[in-house]
Amino acid sequence: MNPSLRVIQFGLLPLFILLLFSCSEENGGTSNSLKPKAKGDIGEIVLAIDSTKWAGPVGEELRAIFEADLPGMLRSEPQFKVHRVDPRAMTRMLKMYTNLIYVTTFDDKKGGSQVINAQFTPESKAKAAADPSVYSLRMEDEFAKGQEVLYLFGNNEQELIANLRKNKDQLQNLFEVRERNRLAKPLLARKNATAQNDARKNLGIEIMPPVSYQIAKSIPGFLWLRQPSPTDKRPDISVYFHVEDYTKEEQTFPANILALRDSLAKVHIFGDPEDPSSFMTSEKQIPPAFRNMVINDNFTVEIRGTWKTNNLSMGGTYLGYLMVDQKKGKLYYMEGFVYFPNEVHRDALREIQAVLLNTNISWTENQGM
Repeated sequence: MNPSLRVIQFGLLPLFILLLFSCSEENGGTSNSLKPKAKGDIGEIVLAIDSTKWAGPVGEELRAIFEADLPGMLRSEPQFKVHRVDPRAMTRMLKMYTNLIYVTTFDDKKGGSQVINAQFTPESKAKAAADPSVYSLRMEDEFAKGQEVLYLFGNNEQELIANLRKNKDQLQNLFEVRERNRLAKPLLARKNATAQNDARKNLGIEIMPPVSYQIAKSIPGFLWLRQPSPTDKRPDISVYFHVEDYTKEEQTFPANILALRDSLAKVHIFGDPEDPSSFMTSEKQIPPAFRNMVINDNFTVEIRGTWKTNNLSMGGTYLGYLMVDQKKGKLYYMEGFVYFPNEVHRDALREIQAVLLNTNISWTENQGM
């Protein structure tokens, strides 16, 4: 399995444990029960780095990792919302953020980097000097409960940049998986039991639909759920699920996945149910992005792209997963799509991902007993 895909499944990141003395001193040995709760919206990252380093090659690599454009979007949208802060300006409030990254190189004599460097012991710097592959340290709940603190460092910029490039996917996935799980906890706390039962009966799968998602259409082999009350500040989100027999590998090829989603949308999904010409279709002008992965031992293809109605009355973005269960001989396609004109779709797509990736296609009737 591709290492980056394993990270998508489990959220793992190969990090190196170094000794820091200032962290324990600053926290004063405070137990987690006495620490404040971390704050910050889903997808927000506070990144502490000297302004000169941020403006140079290191900053360029960091932006390529944490501000990389999401693929298949209508317009440019970064994967995370990054707030760059000078380490000398790190207040107590900023240290309470849920996702916090410190970046430095040990040869940097500028003030911002020196503030971070002072947190490392001579022993830890010596270890990094002896092994250039040592570049990161992950700390949980360092300043607040529910917090992820990541230190990224190198003996010099050349070494740090090399490690950032090498580990780009792992660094992205660390925070992507973390933020998806953080979102899923409240989102999936209460579920639509009727939709769950329909998914078991009509598709033979276990889904985790939030209670706010209502059934738009439910027939054997197909289920469509939709948020009932979109607003100016709340996107119109839908998810749907489909099952069919898996007979040949060609069903997982990108062109055939696109053909499948368009055939499903043409039959089941309309911008206006009273207008047959308003069926949803894939936008061909913006090529969709495909990615292969393995989820719960099932071969999976992720697809991200844009959609429109055939009569051009609506449009938006979508995120889908084609999953193969070879034991059952079944192929599952599940997708979420967003209608939110002139607004950012990133957070809605992350919500869709949280719902879809909590689907169990290997569910059996015995599990429901």
